Amino acid sequence: MTRMRAVDAIVQILIKEGADEAFGLPGAAINPLYSAMRAGGGIRHTLARHVEGASHMADGYSRTGDGRIGVCLGTSGPAGTDMITGLYAAIADSIPMLCITGQAPVAKLDKEDFQAVDIASIAKPVTKFAKTVLEGAQVPGVFQSAFQIMRSGRPGPVLIDLPFDVQMTEIEFDIDTYEPLPVAKPVATRAQAEKVLDMLTASKHPVIVAGGGIVNSGASDKLVELAETLGVPVVPTLMGWGAIADDHPLAAGLVGIQTSQRYGNASFLESDFVLGIGNRWANRHTGGLDTYRKGRTFVHVDIEPTQIGRVFAPDYGVVSDAGAFIDVLLEAARDRVAELPDYNGWAEECRDRKARLQRKTNFDNVPMKPHRVYQEMLTAFDRDTTFVTTIGLSQIAGAQLLHVYGPRKWINAGQAGPLGWTGPAALGVVRGKPGEQVVALSGDYDFQFMIEELAVGAQHKLPYIHVVVNNSYLGLIRQSQRGFEMDYEVSLAFDNVNTPYDPDSVATGYGVDHVKVAEGLGCKAIRVERPEELAAGFAEAARLRDEFQVPVVVEVILERVTNIAMGADLDTMNEFEDLAASPADAPEAIYALLD
Repeated sequence: MTRMRAVDAIVQILIKEGADEAFGLPGAAINPLYSAMRAGGGIRHTLARHVEGASHMADGYSRTGDGRIGVCLGTSGPAGTDMITGLYAAIADSIPMLCITGQAPVAKLDKEDFQAVDIASIAKPVTKFAKTVLEGAQVPGVFQSAFQIMRSGRPGPVLIDLPFDVQMTEIEFDIDTYEPLPVAKPVATRAQAEKVLDMLTASKHPVIVAGGGIVNSGASDKLVELAETLGVPVVPTLMGWGAIADDHPLAAGLVGIQTSQRYGNASFLESDFVLGIGNRWANRHTGGLDTYRKGRTFVHVDIEPTQIGRVFAPDYGVVSDAGAFIDVLLEAARDRVAELPDYNGWAEECRDRKARLQRKTNFDNVPMKPHRVYQEMLTAFDRDTTFVTTIGLSQIAGAQLLHVYGPRKWINAGQAGPLGWTGPAALGVVRGKPGEQVVALSGDYDFQFMIEELAVGAQHKLPYIHVVVNNSYLGLIRQSQRGFEMDYEVSLAFDNVNTPYDPDSVATGYGVDHVKVAEGLGCKAIRVERPEELAAGFAEAARLRDEFQVPVVVEVILERVTNIAMGADLDTMNEFEDLAASPADAPEAIYALLD
């Protein structure tokens, strides 16, 4: 056996477990682990500007590939509390992430020592496992267990808290005989698959709701094969978007009361059977449950037993990993292929709605409507682009109007939706997808949260394009205040004393000069004020990104007030803007508009 410090064993374990991408900030209580990383090598570290930013970077990295686990590092006290929002975002979306904090020495715990907080207790509600390790000899076992927990069942984050003296303790450890613990995932039986198939084939208008669990299990290709075998249209959730390409003939569109297409909602309302795989029945997908459930039979498949019946009682539930369930259902379907119903007519009806029920994007207004921005983004960025975003009207309109063509190409903080997530998460995505095109999308308020992390992209040469749609408003909150007949404390506009008045600019009075801020942080930035300038602006952004290998901000000046389509139920969506009446109104639609 080899004798070494516990932190040296940790570094070896991280590498063997495949968690060799770390994001964080050093500090006195975590310096022993940093010394081990420096001495041992093998772990790439990205220095963040804020620990919450580091947690979002690790989260974003974890979302880029099957089985990936980003690592977030910080010192004792506030570093751990800064990670809480990142842990919440990760557990809400079932993302594995390892957070490691330093801690005061064991003898100082419970004595109100400097920056000694019980971070494990604070983190427990937003992790699968949180522990302060009190004995150096326990370190290997705790990490071994943590990786197993992160990967087993519904994935999620963990936090390990390491007192300074525990890190420095010498222990006996042999990495050559260390092995990751087996990962436990429930698997559907053939009998369960047969029952589901019986229920599905008894229907006339079935749909498959494809949740994020399909992406997490690496089963997107299998989903497409299942849909093609059955001939059944697929409705991806926001977290499952990309599991089937938007232009696949069986892709029926997003459903929901915010992030949805008109044709997606219309087709769902015509369905009579819903097979949900790896989804949560999130309220912004379902809207009012009476409307969502009326006249439909539901089957729910999820890896986590407590998810079955959590929102509503399905007609049948199956506890299974999404990929494992699709495997066994595919096997059953192939064995019964000769007797499967012909759903071609139903699928054609869905495609017809896709070609008729579209929103207009081709607006020429100055200041711009956001719809035109997304239209030009689809022209400028190819189908291999990975979009990164979080909350706000920018995200809602983006999900209504953009297209996604593969798994892990729409990376979105879904349930938690923390403002400020987009920028640092995009940096983590670039780490996980080197050389690929990454485009982040933010409103001005989301962008201003954690804007300092742009410097990380400049320092570490992490190039991506960040589209900032700026209306100088808390747009989503302003729109939600309409029901209260108020517009209160949601405007971000002011006259910037450092920006001379320009009669030719539509950005006068918009407040923060995002171009100057981005340039001050070492990045490139351009401002676009008119729709006819968008194409050239995006092309220039790509050129600057490739030349300088830094983040490039494209600030687009929008009209101050735009209401984006949404409602309380799938059948009562409020369409505030003109709808597409001709192919020219929606030139980037999947199908050319039919009369």
